[in-house]
Formats: sequence, structure tokens, C-alpha cells
Amino acid sequence: MACRVQKRISLRRKLRIVRAKRTSLVKSTVLRLYKLKLALETVKRQYENLLATRREFISLSNHVKENKDVKIEKVGAGTFMVRVTCEKGGDNLVSILEAFDEMCLNVQQARVSCENGFSLEAIAVAENQTLDVRDITEALLKAIGKQSGEKDSQKFDKCCDL
Repeated sequence: MACRVQKRISLRRKLRIVRAKRTSLVKSTVLRLYKLKLALETVKRQYENLLATRREFISLSNHVKENKDVKIEKVGAGTFMVRVTCEKGGDNLVSILEAFDEMCLNVQQARVSCENGFSLEAIAVAENQTLDVRDITEALLKAIGKQSGEKDSQKFDKCCDL
């Protein structure tokens, strides 16, 4: 009988040890899962921030994509070296020549390329000597902008025709 009691006591001790190990194992597993959940939430927040940053970057790059560069240098009295580059090609030449005509500028020599966007280099002579570099720059930017704006509105009108 004493032997049975000792066996019971021994089994109960082993059972307590197993229960304690199981409880500590469960606690450590739950703690590990909780830490993983927090890490996952942090990664999700960072991912959302990256997506927002990406959207903002794409939005800004779309506004910058229409890069219009107009450089005017005064070469001599009433003579200007005009350099125009646009990333978007198109019918910019006509609007630029119309702007030259409105400002009474005569083109002596010009080089135009539409290979990678649009580029124009021209030597223009003003009929009246009152033209300034700033005036020509503003007129050319307006002509290029107006021309691209008309295109966009025409595309919109074509899309919306019922």
C-alpha cells in the first residue's frame, strides 16, 4: 500500500510538471503570436505609408511630365536665339510659329525635331526693337500650353460624345 501511495505522489508530481510546462508553453506561444500580430500591424502601416508616398510621387511626376522648357538668349540688337523643348510631341510647331507671327518675329534659321518629344532651335529677328526676352518666353509658353490644353479638351469632347 505504501508503494501505491508513493506511485500516486510520483505521478501527481509528474502531472504537475507536465501541466506547468504546458502552461508555460501556451503562455509563450500566445506571447509570440501577440508580438507577431503587432509586427504585422506595423508592416501594414508602413506599407500603407509607402503606397501613399508612391501615389503622391506619381501624381507629382504626372504634373512634372509635361516639361516645357523655353530658353531665349538675346544675340544682338533685336536678334534672339530661341530653344524650345517639350517631352510631349504634337503640333507645337504651328502654335509657336503663330506666336512668332503675333510678336512680329521673323525666323531666319530653324531646326525642328519631333523624335523624342519636340525640340526647336531658331534664330529670330524682331521687326520692332521693343521686344524683351521675358515677353517672348511668356508668349511661347502660353502658345505651347494653349495648344496642349486644346488637345486635352478635344480628347475629352470625343470621349464624352453620346
